Parts: sequence; C-alpha cells; structure tokens
Amino acid sequence: MLLGAVFSASAQTGTWSGKLDVQGSKLSLVFHLDGENPTMDSPDQGAKGIPIDVTRSASGSITIKVPSIGATYEGLWLIKQIAGTFKQMGASMPLTLMPGEEKLNRPQTPRGPFPYAQEEVSFTNGEAILKGTLVLPEGCTRNTPVLIMVTGSGLQNRDEEIYEHKPFAVIADALARAGIATLRYDDRGFGESTGDVINCTTEDLKNDALAGIRLLRERFDKVGAVGHSEGGTIALMLAAEKKADFIVSLAGMVVSGKETLLWQNRIALMAKGVPAETVDNYCQALGETFDACIAGTPIPSASKYDLPTALAQNLSAISLQLQTPYLKYFVALDARPLLGSITCPVMALNGTKDTQVDPESNLGALRNGLPVNAKNQVETIEGVNHMFQHCQTGATTEYRDIEETISPEVLEKMVQWLSGL
Repeated sequence: MLLGAVFSASAQTGTWSGKLDVQGSKLSLVFHLDGENPTMDSPDQGAKGIPIDVTRSASGSITIKVPSIGATYEGLWLIKQIAGTFKQMGASMPLTLMPGEEKLNRPQTPRGPFPYAQEEVSFTNGEAILKGTLVLPEGCTRNTPVLIMVTGSGLQNRDEEIYEHKPFAVIADALARAGIATLRYDDRGFGESTGDVINCTTEDLKNDALAGIRLLRERFDKVGAVGHSEGGTIALMLAAEKKADFIVSLAGMVVSGKETLLWQNRIALMAKGVPAETVDNYCQALGETFDACIAGTPIPSASKYDLPTALAQNLSAISLQLQTPYLKYFVALDARPLLGSITCPVMALNGTKDTQVDPESNLGALRNGLPVNAKNQVETIEGVNHMFQHCQTGATTEYRDIEETISPEVLEKMVQWLSGL
C-alpha cells in the first residue's frame, strides 16, 4: 500500500492537459504540477502561468485550486489519466487529463539562423516603457524602409501571439528577407513592457506607437506603420496626423467601435442559431446602451428589455465594462472623419470571411473617404479570416486549429506594395 501511494503521487507530477466542453466549444487547459510553484495555462485564451494550489492524497486523488478565477478541479489518478470535475461559478464540467501537452504545428513560425540582424530596443511614452525587437535586413541603411507594428485589441506580446501563432514574427521575417525593417513591441503592461492598462485608451496606444516612430526616425528616413485590427485604426490615426510616411492596415477598423461591436454580436448570435427576432431585440438594446455611453447619459438597465436571461446578463456585463476608460473611448472611436487628412500611401486588406471587422463597410469607408492616390491599394482577400488564415467559416473558434498563421498571398502582396513605394 505504501508503494502504491508513492507511485500515485509521483504520477501526478509533470504536465497534464485536457479539454473542457463549454457550451459546445472546446477549451484546452494545461496543468504544470512540478516544483514549488505549479501553474495552469489556458492556451485558447492566451493565458499562461496562472498560479494554482495542488493537494494530493495517498489514495490517488488530486485537488487543484485556481484562486484567481475561483475554480477548482478534483480528480482521481487512473494510471494513464486523471478523471475528474472542473468547477467554476456554480458550473461543474467533466475534465479528463492526459499526460503531456498538445503541441500545435505552426510551420510558418520563423526559425534561425536568420539572414538579418535583430536588436532589442526600448522607448517610452510618459511612464510607459515599451520593449521591442528591431529587425534589420542585410545591408540596412537610413534609406531602408521601416515599419512600426501595432497589435490589435487586448494585451499582446510583440509577436501578436495567439494560440501559438506569431503573425507579427512571420510578417517581420518576410519583410526582412525583402529588405524592409520592422519594429515590433510588447503592448504596455504586457510581456517586458510596463505602463498603465487600467486607464488607457486607444489614444494612449496610438501615442505608444508614436513614441516608437520617433525612435525609428533617429535611424531611418522612411518610416511607416502596419497595424492589425485596432492597430489598423491606430495606423490610420498616425497617417492622419502626418506621423507616418506610409501605412498598412490589416483588417483595420474604420467605422465606429459601436458599429463594429454591434456587427460582431449580430454575427456571433446568428452563428449560434439565435432566432432573428431575438437577435434584433438584443442588438437594439445594445445599440441604445452604446448610445447612452457615447452621450454620457445613464445607461439603461437590462431589465428594461425583453431578453432571454443569458442575453440580459450579457448586456449587464457590457454595461459595467462601458464604465472603463478604454471601452468608453472605443465605442465612440470613428476613423472616417480622419480619412480626408491622409495623404500618404495606404494599403488596406480585409478577408472575405472576417467575422470581427466587417470587410464591406470598412473597406467601403476607405474607398469613399481616402483622397485619390495612385499608390493606394484597398483590397479584399478571398477566403481568409480576421487573422488572414485560409478557413472554413471565419469563426474565432477556428483560429487555433488552423496550422497556417497568415496567408502567403497576403505576405507577398505586402512585400510587393512596400517594395514599390
């Protein structure tokens, strides 16, 4: 019996992983049970190193507590697996853990040796210290074109990493091989960068990028910006302020944050099979909530609307989020009035299967609002999603399972356009 107890305890070490079924969607969890500071990862949510508390018994049972999210896992070691239940916020879900961790295939991730140089750099915007990687192609001079790379919404590292995809690293590698330099950096308050993320807005994030541009102008004569999603909006803001010599907007938001969020919610609810009348009612309630936020008037209570319980709870949660400086600014943000001030060359690409930024309304706004410039290129890319991966539906749930990080066609278009400036 003593031998069995020792064997069970030692078997519950190392890395174990499994998938939760959350309302039909699979959510991967990875537990690292070794050492004095065990942790949990949620790869599908981009969360790593979450502290956990682990308790083992001689009978082979294990209890894992995740204090930061109020979750608990109770399992029993069964030689080749740990079978148990994951509990959070009153919900209980079965979760079976297997030894090891699923390794995702990411064939486009750059691997050395590289035919270009890389420098670690830092720059500041007020109290924010931004840490990044400057990629210098072979034979780099002051005349080499360079772009600052601006990530989309949410805290992300310099590679804009999601589900082990590293799109900014892939783009930087492709551009460097074509003789184009880049600077990519960890978002404020994330990775190696510091800075306030509680009170910041898109304007602050734009100024972070501007600080990077100032650094680049010390070494380069031709400085541009490439931004993805909200980063594309920031690139347009920089261009309107005459701070960038050329820009690339990848699935950039041009219409207002309000319109974008309404469109996202409508698309998501329709994909889940919610009845059209319910979708319309919810989007009307959501629109009125956004309008109140923009106008600075009291936000209506979710109880005012005849909505299913789940949607009413979701509306209440959004109402709370609208009290944050970031979302208050975001819903009112609209790049269309800025377009007439943009005189530098603009490349703007959107995928036809993008379910986060509507390609039709956003590219249409650019075509209508940008001054005529023979160097502008505004184009939809057939069959790719918001991340510019070839996909089936464009749903965000596909991102992780697709091996392609970014369409080679998109990389080639960017290289050709930038090389022709």
